[in-house]
Amino acid sequence: MLRLGLIGSPLGHSLSPWLHEKFMEQSGVSGQYELMELDPENFEREIELMKQKDLDGFNITVPFKREIIPYLDDIDERASYLGAVNTVVVQNGRWKGFNTDGAGYLESVRSIYPEVISESSRVLIIGSGGAARGIAFALSELNLTIDIANRTSGKALELIDDLPAKSRGGSLSLNEAAESLDDYDWVIQTTSVGMSPNEGIIPLEIRKIKEGAVFSDIVYKPLKTQFLKEAEGKGAHIHYGHLMLLYQAAYAFELWSDKKVEPLGLINEMEMKLEG
Repeated sequence: MLRLGLIGSPLGHSLSPWLHEKFMEQSGVSGQYELMELDPENFEREIELMKQKDLDGFNITVPFKREIIPYLDDIDERASYLGAVNTVVVQNGRWKGFNTDGAGYLESVRSIYPEVISESSRVLIIGSGGAARGIAFALSELNLTIDIANRTSGKALELIDDLPAKSRGGSLSLNEAAESLDDYDWVIQTTSVGMSPNEGIIPLEIRKIKEGAVFSDIVYKPLKTQFLKEAEGKGAHIHYGHLMLLYQAAYAFELWSDKKVEPLGLINEMEMKLEG
């Protein structure tokens, strides 16, 4: 029986328990998944109390993705590079940290638009925060060249410099990116711009796009952001943020259970839950 959970603050109405219960049903694994809201002011004490629990693993969300690292016994190479952990596997009392965001995102795109995952694809990532870093690293493992557009050029350049040499593209301002959107086969919006309740905002103007381009937004509230609506209106194939959420959770479950799950069958039900 798996004992799993999620730590963060605040946790609100997290979908994680529902997702992992569905994965357990699908894979024939018994277990439980609980929300464990921790006090940021007493994080060290509460982590020490968690170490006394008989857990098999847990997820981490804001604001603890970096704070958890000093309390780990081991860390995966990808998570170490990103400097952020969203999944911990517990084996023989030892905690090992992983980051499933980038791999989950990539798999969610591969499940719907496999043709865009090609070394010949030109990729633009909008934003340079933690999500952008996770996705960029996952794409760099496939030798894709990545351009970064950001409000501040310094952060974009910092992310580009941290990528393997073969994947280092250029740094663009948001205005420059808007002017050259039709150069890209794959555009990935990784900022919180357009998230509810600021649903009408977009990070940059979509004037023209390349025929057959995939436009992706990691925001999942609302399901279809204004960015995706405008891209779709110009003829783009669109990829939704809740798919990344679904697939990164599936990857975490596989780390805990050694069971492969198929997330696609949960999409409709998940969309209904997100829409209330």
